[in-house]
Amino acid sequence: MTEREKTRLIAWSQELSRVHTRLREALDVTRTALAGGTPGETATRDLLLYCHGFCTALDGHHQGEDRTLFPAVAAAYPDLRPVLRALEQDHTMIAHLLGGLRTAVDRAAPPEELEGHLEGIAAIMESHFRYEERQLLTVLETLELEAAPEEALGPLWPARRTAPAVTP
Repeated sequence: MTEREKTRLIAWSQELSRVHTRLREALDVTRTALAGGTPGETATRDLLLYCHGFCTALDGHHQGEDRTLFPAVAAAYPDLRPVLRALEQDHTMIAHLLGGLRTAVDRAAPPEELEGHLEGIAAIMESHFRYEERQLLTVLETLELEAAPEEALGPLWPARRTAPAVTP
């Protein structure tokens, strides 16, 4: 394996970690917007924007994993299929929780209710991310995946990259 190929492979594990970090930051921004509690139409619009943006980003990340990344991992590492099934079940649970948050935001639920939704999502999301990273980061360092990063990891791939390119 050439140094370029090794760098490309290791970049998948690094990018998964970066995407998780960006999703954690998006959740923090959303929670900060809620905690700001500025009454009025502007605050409501801001909260809608943050919540919907966060929900869309997290959902898109999981869809990319389910569609592209996990099938590649399963093909290369069949013994990880039970791990991948557990991660996909988490994705389903998180999608359900995100649906509840979207519904609450759309009907302008009180801040305490919204914080309850965010708290539940944060707990499951963090547990999921830690498990996924423990199980897959090392695997991703050897995975040969010919896909665009945004296809495999969701819409949070930055337009300007600081990481090595992960596509050939």
